[in-house]
Amino acid sequence: MKKEGFFSAKNVATLAILLALVIVLQAFGGSFSIGAVTLNFTLIPLVLGAIVLGPWAGAFLGFASGVIVLIQVILAPTGFYYIIWSNSPFVTTMICLVKTTVAGFVAGWIFNILEKKNRYAAIFIAAGLVPIINTVLFVLGCLCMSDTIALMAGGENVFVFILVGLVTFNFFIEFAINLLFAPGLHTVYKAVEKQFKKSR
Repeated sequence: MKKEGFFSAKNVATLAILLALVIVLQAFGGSFSIGAVTLNFTLIPLVLGAIVLGPWAGAFLGFASGVIVLIQVILAPTGFYYIIWSNSPFVTTMICLVKTTVAGFVAGWIFNILEKKNRYAAIFIAAGLVPIINTVLFVLGCLCMSDTIALMAGGENVFVFILVGLVTFNFFIEFAINLLFAPGLHTVYKAVEKQFKKSR
């Protein structure tokens, strides 16, 4: 795949499919609630793009995901997003656009480095890195507007509120989903790719 050059017809088609998946999941509901648990599948196509097509594809898909989130925040802000957008629009914009872009790039970059030593370990590490980086950058962004977050914290320590009230539970769910599903999706992709080569 890498020998063909990035802009081969197959790579462009794969990127288009993953972009469509990002748009559909992010815009029309990639999150499913089961009781108090919210299962978020929106990071999976980003992980898959980073693994299959490399860091720049991961960054592109992450940026596209961020743009959709930003549009949703601007057009119909609710709850947490209403407060941060109303008080800190610039930082909110940066959070939306930067966190998934960087997560996609770093995951693809690390995968390319580790793949040479152990492909399966590289897949799991890349899959786990996306929610980790996404969450770390979200926390840093929130700390950059700590005065705004303090409005919601109700006197609680802002950092503790961010970790416990906004991050912790969702992070572990996203982390688990990515580790469970991203390697399986990659296996499916490789099987389809192998079949495609046989049919040529």
